[in-house]
Amino acid sequence: MSLRLSIAERLTRARGDLRMGVPVVLAGAGEAALVAAVETLDAARLADLRLFGAPVLAITARRAETLKARAYDGDLARVVPPADAGLHWLRSVADPADDLRTPMKGPLQSLREGPADLARAALGLAKSAQLLPAALLVPLNNALPLAGSHGLTLLTLDEISPALAALPPLEEVVSARVPLVASSAGRVHVFRPDDGGEEHYAIEIGRPDRDKPVLARLHSACFTGDVLGSLKCDCGPQLRAALAQMGEEGAGVLLYLNQEGRGIGLANKMRAYSLQDQGFDTVEANHRLGFEDDERDFRIGAEILRKLGFSSVRLLTNNPKKLAMMEGCGLHVTERVPLRVGETAENRAYLATKAAKSGHLL
Repeated sequence: MSLRLSIAERLTRARGDLRMGVPVVLAGAGEAALVAAVETLDAARLADLRLFGAPVLAITARRAETLKARAYDGDLARVVPPADAGLHWLRSVADPADDLRTPMKGPLQSLREGPADLARAALGLAKSAQLLPAALLVPLNNALPLAGSHGLTLLTLDEISPALAALPPLEEVVSARVPLVASSAGRVHVFRPDDGGEEHYAIEIGRPDRDKPVLARLHSACFTGDVLGSLKCDCGPQLRAALAQMGEEGAGVLLYLNQEGRGIGLANKMRAYSLQDQGFDTVEANHRLGFEDDERDFRIGAEILRKLGFSSVRLLTNNPKKLAMMEGCGLHVTERVPLRVGETAENRAYLATKAAKSGHLL
């Protein structure tokens, strides 16, 4: 039937459920579980979940390393909460905010037997919802009746795993002329993914020749730097300098990708800032939260450039990994154009970390 929800639609519903503290059901080959995001779980729901069985807490290997928990599953650890563990205990394991004040969370017991596929999918789903990557799983014997009787979203592993890894199709919604400080010949294109995710924007300066390499920048959204003028990063100055250079040359494309905080979302970015105030650098903060150094998906930028008709670029970036990513996505990078602006006393250590740990050419 045409009214049946696609996997993209059910994934979007599941993300919304987790963000509201509503559990979802994940099912695989011979296994199933109720899944809840620790960040949004409340005490009443935790008590209800325990009626169905003993929960297991899934955390990423990055978070497990901080907590000295054994990650027997490689990229994650399945931690067995104590029988009397309440919401405070779960959140203290999920959120590093109080790690320095109360560093001893364990010893933590990790499962080493049985499949971890459901836990892996649960963490991927939590990340895609821009929540802390910590999920509570309660094993189930029969998922279908429970999901139906309680109105819970049901996802199967054979659907969710490829869907989370795939790039959702992007379609241009509209474009319109927008005179800019950098150039009166500005045009903004809005691209929308079909999974209900955030829209992304292409700012076209002038009329770039589609048959020549276009001066382009992949700029990830930075609310604090781009809008507030934060001195903790160089994002705002990079945004304005890139547009100005395109205006001077008379043509270019700036892609404004809504991947705040290197893809972890603004709330988690603020958590990382709080950890930086405790003395951790930006990479260490991400790891303590359970994220990788960079969770962004630059395939989005390559797809937008292709849809705009470009096949080769002169890329404005200090990040050589972006060059490799663009080439890997089928776009030819003819030149790396440096973009060194915005260093301040407040962000000098941040820039040094980008150079030392992320390979930026600064």
